[in-house]
Amino acid sequence: MAGITEWFVRVVGRDPVMQGLAGGIVIAALNTLGAALVVVWPNPSDRALDGALGFAAGVMLSASFTSLILPGIEIGGIWPVLAGFALGVVLLDRADQWVPHIHVVITGRGGERSKEERADGDPRIEEDTATGRTRIDPDDDRTASVLLFIVAITLHNMPEGLAVGVGFGSGNLGDALALMLAIGIQNIPEGLAVSVAAANAGFGSLFYATLAGVRAGLVEIPLAVFGALAVGIAAPILPYAMGFAAGGMLFVISDEIVPETHARGHERIATLGTMLGVAVMLYLDIVLG
Repeated sequence: MAGITEWFVRVVGRDPVMQGLAGGIVIAALNTLGAALVVVWPNPSDRALDGALGFAAGVMLSASFTSLILPGIEIGGIWPVLAGFALGVVLLDRADQWVPHIHVVITGRGGERSKEERADGDPRIEEDTATGRTRIDPDDDRTASVLLFIVAITLHNMPEGLAVGVGFGSGNLGDALALMLAIGIQNIPEGLAVSVAAANAGFGSLFYATLAGVRAGLVEIPLAVFGALAVGIAAPILPYAMGFAAGGMLFVISDEIVPETHARGHERIATLGTMLGVAVMLYLDIVLG
């Protein structure tokens, strides 16, 4: 697969920051592809979504070790990687503690309100649809839960974008390309999951449901650039950055994806999806690494 790395260098160049930018664009584009699938597949079954998200978890699980933790240990030893790992876990844990409070930010108030109170002219979010303007009540339980889901996915895309940038900043192009492709592939079911959730909650037309999925992945582009730039400026932080990105991704797997995919009675299909994701990432790592 040397031809792939040579082609990438010819198109993007050898500057790690530009490579990080290209990597961020690729993974965000594949997230967009997944989000757009809601137009042709507007109502996938819970079983299919759990299997797809299990696949995403498998890719992230394998990538955390093959492309981040183990290379980081080779570069800087175990302690810098563990320090970065712990920081990544703490940051994602704090982010998860913050996410439930986004409901207050969105609505401007906390607590539950009755339907009568909401009918008295309180502000609501308006979204354009193909047939006009749809009024969305952010205090509705279903709408609030989907808003939290979208914010959570956006936050959890951050370590993925950072991981790709750090990969390119490390200078190991083969590993970085494998990581980029793996995270991009697993972004497809994540983008679809966000769009389906938004569509089912009544967030306007399928077009706006797709935009919800696209927005959740756009954060990966600047973070990929930041990851490559930070490593390029301060090479000694590379093992810390690799551990940080791995800690964040593993936290997402354990805290969000696995519980989500095992909550509706589809544990077997989700587990098989995870095993397939691990196998795909291992293959990419060997072929491109």
